[in-house]
Amino acid sequence: MNAIINIFPQLLKGLEVTVTILLASAVFAYLMAFIAGLSRLSPNVIVRKITGAYVEVFRGTSLIVQLFWLYYAIPMLFGINLGSNWWIGVIAIGLNYGAYLSEVVRGSIQSVAKGQTEAATALNMSRFQRMRLVIFPQAVRMMLPEFGNYTIQMLKGTSLVSLIGLTDVLYYGDIMRSTNLAQAPLIYLLVLILYFILALPLIWLTRKGESISKKGVASE
Repeated sequence: MNAIINIFPQLLKGLEVTVTILLASAVFAYLMAFIAGLSRLSPNVIVRKITGAYVEVFRGTSLIVQLFWLYYAIPMLFGINLGSNWWIGVIAIGLNYGAYLSEVVRGSIQSVAKGQTEAATALNMSRFQRMRLVIFPQAVRMMLPEFGNYTIQMLKGTSLVSLIGLTDVLYYGDIMRSTNLAQAPLIYLLVLILYFILALPLIWLTRKGESISKKGVASE
């Protein structure tokens, strides 16, 4: 019990970094998801190709490699400084999960019944009006469960930022483990519990999203 009392406050020192990285990268990922998802449905072939390349590259390569590329390779090869380690972590996680979520956006929009689009066209709505008033509100409901699931994945992905020197929860766990190897199992158990506690609100929101997604979506 004394060991837990000593370890847990140390882990909490990294809580701010973990939570802020999660929130910022989630906002960035959602933004990229909608931009890329809608762009992949664009009638402009160049926009579709560029967006498709982004999605395939970031879905097809490891988040760790992307993180190291942004942290080490880009400054060395191009002399471009992307900012602090915190920003590099946010950008890497946001771009990675934004690519996955863009497919959720695209798939959800395409899943809306074609009859809805045809009815909106019959009402003389423009392409923008059809998307804004008819298709998009229904598609968003279908997106909610997957957005929740990927946000939980993003929480777990924040643990990788310790590899570029950010002092998150896992960073402090590793520091304590390196100074007291005998307590390593307990330290990592407490790290696991802390991440699970952080995930609980996201799990609840995901379940709410699943219930909402079952309502109000028209079918063929």
